[in-house]
Amino acid sequence: MSNPSLPLSASAPPCEVAPLAREPLSAESAAELAGVFKALSDPVRLRLLSLVASRQGGEACVCDLSAGFELSQPTISHHLKVLREAGLLSSERRGSWVYYRIEPQSLAPLARLLDGTAVAR
Repeated sequence: MSNPSLPLSASAPPCEVAPLAREPLSAESAAELAGVFKALSDPVRLRLLSLVASRQGGEACVCDLSAGFELSQPTISHHLKVLREAGLLSSERRGSWVYYRIEPQSLAPLARLLDGTAVAR
């Protein structure tokens, strides 16, 4: 069984997930997705993900992400690490700064899982 804290990494293909209303989740899919939802369940991490996703080009420097939070830089870095380990963000060091980018292939299974239009079908 895979590690739920590292569910949708770039090295592993994302699990195929049907909408909840169409068919029950397998135990493996549920474990993988639970790790992603756990990463998203913190308000700071959800805001960080939203900040990165809403930036021009879907990428943000860590220096831009720290503004607006009453948290220390190490705490922000910890939250970004959790999102990265969940496969939701990737990072790239450029000089002394780290830039974060959304990983769309990890968001797709979540979107399929929560697809409310499947209920009407």
